[in-house]
Amino acid sequence: MKHFYTLLAVFLLINVATKGQKIEKEAPAGFDVVQPNIAHGKIDTITYDSKTVGTKRRALVYTPPGYSKSKKYPVLYLLHGIGGDEKEWLKGGQPQVILDNLYAQKKVQPMIVVLPNGRAMKDDRPLGNVFDSVKVQAFATFEKDLLNDLIPYVEKKFPVRKDRENRAIAGLSMGGGQSLNFGLGNLDKFAWVGGFSSAPNTKKPEALMPNPEEAKKKLKLLWISCGDNDGLITFSKRTHDYLFTNNVPHVYYVEPGGHDFKVWKNGLYMLSQFLFKPVDVAALPKYTVLGSPAATNIRSAKYPQILPDNRVIFRVKAPEAQKVQIDLGKKYDLVKQADGFWEATTDSIGEGFHYYSLVVDGVALADPASETFYGMGRMASGIEIPFRGGEYYALKDVPHGEVRMKRYFSPVTNSWRRFYLYTPAGYDVNTSEKYPVLYILHGGGEDERGWATQGKTDLILDNLIAGKKAKPMLVVMLDGNMGISGFNENAFRAFENELKQVVIPEVDKNYRTLPDAKNRALALTLPVFWY
Repeated sequence: MKHFYTLLAVFLLINVATKGQKIEKEAPAGFDVVQPNIAHGKIDTITYDSKTVGTKRRALVYTPPGYSKSKKYPVLYLLHGIGGDEKEWLKGGQPQVILDNLYAQKKVQPMIVVLPNGRAMKDDRPLGNVFDSVKVQAFATFEKDLLNDLIPYVEKKFPVRKDRENRAIAGLSMGGGQSLNFGLGNLDKFAWVGGFSSAPNTKKPEALMPNPEEAKKKLKLLWISCGDNDGLITFSKRTHDYLFTNNVPHVYYVEPGGHDFKVWKNGLYMLSQFLFKPVDVAALPKYTVLGSPAATNIRSAKYPQILPDNRVIFRVKAPEAQKVQIDLGKKYDLVKQADGFWEATTDSIGEGFHYYSLVVDGVALADPASETFYGMGRMASGIEIPFRGGEYYALKDVPHGEVRMKRYFSPVTNSWRRFYLYTPAGYDVNTSEKYPVLYILHGGGEDERGWATQGKTDLILDNLIAGKKAKPMLVVMLDGNMGISGFNENAFRAFENELKQVVIPEVDKNYRTLPDAKNRALALTLPVFWY
């Protein structure tokens, strides 16, 4: 019994320590500075025969402090960018310093790091036009050189573990693209894959990971990171979006910075602490400094930002304001920073579209960083929270229809009104074809713009029709506001007259419809505000 209580006490202590452990989200100051009073690893140059290239090639190898040939080590293959060679990381990133310091703090597993030349050609120097097609192709050729020549050499000459669970690949820029392409393309060889600021050589996600379920089973960790001011971030973001949609666990780490070693050194610092250890998959979304700008932001606006756990960061400049809040149904107080910006991070927000207001000194306003939408009975800001399963309204490479706006005079209201109308792809080409019609009505506080803009009717129908899940049809998005306050019998009767006496005849007159009841449908949105 005494032994049982001792074990229980130990378990509780470990459990409390684990739960209380703070997640380190970025490298501290001095992480890349040489510490003279600690043990240091060693960097050597190796030369191996490359049957792929037909010549001898060089690489650098880092062995950790306390390296012993009597031990077995996992291996990280660390790749450079398009303008570098096997020495680029050494000159710009000092990986040996970063790793030595982490070893001293017992934050990383002992590992060997191989820094190859990823340009697999006989003259592999980064001279002349590094973007020349022959040189770019050599980066793709390196996959064969790596798998067939370099890895066998390393495993023959160094005491390394040879299974996929003990082999990792990561790289920066062009090397980041190589790492994703080669690592995810050879999951029988690599269980740990990382891309820092991956370049345009990164394959499209569907080609990169054609079988997400298999990848989920085989990957120990997939790391994608980039600086928020990096012009290449779109390649990392599209990969992340695909992984998110397919529920593949990964880290999508965004930090302040551009396409440079400040970002890449921090990436190595963070990634190396995960390698060859048990991974807490549930905690992976927490590893980021910044979120992703919301799709509903105006062009180039960095905020609001959505974090992987669906919390939202708001940052607003209002230096003269006394109080600033965000109203998302729940109000959040923003905190004023020294630079005049106000900041706050919300709770986790539910998936989908939400209206919100910026409240400055008690006045509700539209956020100038957000697109505005007619909702809540006025023009308001909106934010789209992505979610798995939301692909049905994603913009895809399918034939696209159009949303048109039609003005008409209504004798019911004695005023000019309008509706929006979706026509499917090919409507103006197949001029003899007639279509069934869906009439769809917005929610309370909205108007005919609701389904056309925030509702994304065109994308939903484009995707359904392309997937042969819906028949080509016209969709009429009309205004249910009849100038009568409230939802009462008079308002409903006026709308019924508007629909039957005006809108349906107007649609049948001006568009190629199948004008009978069996080819006509009506759908309503619940008359409540969206929050």
